[in-house]
Amino acid sequence: MTQQTQPAPRPRADGAHPAYRTVRFSSGGVECDGWHFAATDDSLASAAGRPCVVMAHGLAGTKDSGLQPFAEALAEAGLDVLAFDYRGFGASDGTPRQTVSMAGQLEDYLAAMRAAATLPGVDGGRLVLWGVSLAGGHVLSAAADRDDVVAVVSLTPLVDGVAAGRHALASHKPSAMLRSTAAGVRSRISGRRGRPVMMPVVARPGELGALTLPGCYEDYLALAGPTWRNEIDASVGLELGGHRPIKDAERVRCPVLVQIADLDRSAPPQAAAKAAFQARAEVRHYPCDHFDVWPGKDWFGPAVAHQVAFLRRHLAPTAEL
Repeated sequence: MTQQTQPAPRPRADGAHPAYRTVRFSSGGVECDGWHFAATDDSLASAAGRPCVVMAHGLAGTKDSGLQPFAEALAEAGLDVLAFDYRGFGASDGTPRQTVSMAGQLEDYLAAMRAAATLPGVDGGRLVLWGVSLAGGHVLSAAADRDDVVAVVSLTPLVDGVAAGRHALASHKPSAMLRSTAAGVRSRISGRRGRPVMMPVVARPGELGALTLPGCYEDYLALAGPTWRNEIDASVGLELGGHRPIKDAERVRCPVLVQIADLDRSAPPQAAAKAAFQARAEVRHYPCDHFDVWPGKDWFGPAVAHQVAFLRRHLAPTAEL
């Protein structure tokens, strides 16, 4: 059941967006933590209420690490937003901590969707799924075969783990990839005894870490919020190998926006383009790398503007059947 500290506030008289309110919801018996941003107006409301965006981060990300500017922009466009942390990360409960489970994160998305549908003023039949990087693939799987999802936004998505592994070979030394794989195998074995092997989420080139490309360390730490930890279960590489939400893309029934960074060194743009084709998606391209669409970067403004225009076009009351 969704538990809210108090109803999410509406806009102040000066038009500024007020603070979000915390929402707790259960996923697989674990309490997950979310932030509810209420829409600043009812421009996209139907008789049943306002559409609601369900939003989560990418690899090891937490909602306090760069998601708030996206959420506020969407709230100002007339959408409620529920941004949440996966189990084991950020302010959510759950053990083991800092361990990525693709199945668990997808279950958390579905639970967050159920929680969003119960928020005050929200039309539970008009959910929007928003995901970036790893979550950009999750939203395709979560939206597949559903009629209550009316739009999907997939930003610089990672949709095919095998393609991502091949893509990584172009910018990583084979020895570095072997070292990460060996750490992952050790973690998978020792994790069964409750002692997973941990490594940094981001590290500098030549160091052990999940993301070690030049600039990744600085870009990720520039976004990092107070609950974020630069630590992840080393088995994440093995988990990513079987991650293929691209297979679900053609089963998404609603309008989809896929935003591709053409110079992306982390999530292969070719795989994202293929998923977009299968989902019959609207595609926007940006001449930048993976982190360049985030707050403080040059392509954040255009990326958000395209999201707002896409959602207003498809969710405006006059567009409803």
